[in-house]
Amino acid sequence: MQTQAVILTAPEQLELGTLGLTPPAADDLVVAISHSGISTGTEKLFWSGQMPPFPGMGYPLVPGYESAGEVVEAGADTGFRVGERVFVPGASCYVGAFGLFGGAAACVVTKASRVTRIDAGLGAEGALLALAATARHAMAGPGKAVPDLIVGHGVLGRLLARLTIAAGAPAPTVWDINPDRMTGAQGYEVIAPEADTRRDYRSIYDASGRADLLNDLIPRLARGGEIVLAGFYTQPLSFAFPPAFMKEARLRIAAEWAPDDMVATRSLVESGALSLGGLITHTARATDASAAYRTAFSDPSCLKMILDWKGRA
Repeated sequence: MQTQAVILTAPEQLELGTLGLTPPAADDLVVAISHSGISTGTEKLFWSGQMPPFPGMGYPLVPGYESAGEVVEAGADTGFRVGERVFVPGASCYVGAFGLFGGAAACVVTKASRVTRIDAGLGAEGALLALAATARHAMAGPGKAVPDLIVGHGVLGRLLARLTIAAGAPAPTVWDINPDRMTGAQGYEVIAPEADTRRDYRSIYDASGRADLLNDLIPRLARGGEIVLAGFYTQPLSFAFPPAFMKEARLRIAAEWAPDDMVATRSLVESGALSLGGLITHTARATDASAAYRTAFSDPSCLKMILDWKGRA
């Protein structure tokens, strides 16, 4: 078995090539991918060569952990049927390439336990479930507060805002400094930081991934308030102690989604409580992957780039 796949051969060197696939076992699925998303966080770090050492990392590498497709072969022990639509959070199934993420390919072999059934009607938006589940993971669980300030109006920031409203909480304030990203709010307000005079936020969620913002955010907290680091940060984070001391500030790091987050998020999407609409701004054919990745990482108007593996753009 072989597949076309996006292959990072070195930093900023990306091509569409052919790779062998490992044979499927009884608990494996073979999935024909229709759409895969490009992450402007972790994938950009791999592409640029800035990712800190990470288990399973190396070149050549198949990126991608946001994929949706159709089961074309189901092992006897999987409990799946051919034709079912699934979300695939990457795969490690390639001969001659690392599959640390591994979802950016025309076809993948993956354990059935890793995939999630989704509604076929989601189309390309099915590839957004990982980001939505990551946003849900940051917010859900004992002792966690929904955001009343979100920093960054990219896809993650928008999902955090939509989930806050879906939870029945007051609409959060969202900050962004890029005019291209200040549109598209659904039931909440997006403003520039300098236009905000508030200094009593209980829960600030940073979705920007900027390591230099803590000294700007801590004074905005109410006493005992919390800053949630929902992005991925490659640089050391630091802050001045006295303002944090006076605020009795708390910091929390939100990691990637867990299986129960995916189940809950899928339910929210399928019930209509959470919309994934308007988040995909760019679509490209998989054959144009090299240009698509550069656009995703350099064009501020690109919220989410989707690769179409069926040849449509």
